Amino acid sequence: MASQEKIVLGVDPGTATTGYGIIAKKKGIETVQAIEYGVIVTQKEFPLSERLYIIYQKINHLIENYHPTEVAVEEIFFNKNSKTAISVGEARGVILLNAAMQSIPVFEYTPLQVKQSVVGYGRAKKEQVIYMVKTILNINEKKLTPDDVADALAVAICHAFQSGTNYTYV
Repeated sequence: MASQEKIVLGVDPGTATTGYGIIAKKKGIETVQAIEYGVIVTQKEFPLSERLYIIYQKINHLIENYHPTEVAVEEIFFNKNSKTAISVGEARGVILLNAAMQSIPVFEYTPLQVKQSVVGYGRAKKEQVIYMVKTILNINEKKLTPDDVADALAVAICHAFQSGTNYTYV
C-alpha cells in the first residue's frame, strides 16, 4: 500500500548558506504543510572541502530524521560571478550525491519555475515569494530569514504543485 504522505526536502544550495525546507504532501486531504525549515551555515574561513562536508553531514542528518521520499533542488542561476556559480554547483553536487546514495529521487527546478509555481509570475520579487510561501504553509513568523529558507520552501512547494496532484493550502 502506498504511503498517504510524501515528505519533500527542498534545498536552495550554497557553500556559505544552504537553505532547507521539509514539507508534507498529504493525499486525500490534498494539503502541503511545513514540517521543518532552516539554514546550514558554513564558515568562510574553512577550506571548501570541509564546508562541503558540513553540508553533506547536515543534509544527511535531515534525511535520516525526516525520511523524505523526494528531494527538490533549485538549479543554478548563472550570474556574472562564475566563482559563485561554481561553488553553488559544488554544494548542489554534495546534495545530489547524498540523495542518490540513499535512493531518493531528485527533482530540479529553475528559479523561474519556482516563482511561476508559487507566485504565478516567473519574474516575481523576493518579497512576493516569501509572502506566498508563508501564506501557502501558514507560517506566522514575521520574517523567514535568511532568504535561503524561503527559497528552499518555495522549491519544495513547487515540486508539490508540479508532481501530478493538485494540492491546496493548509
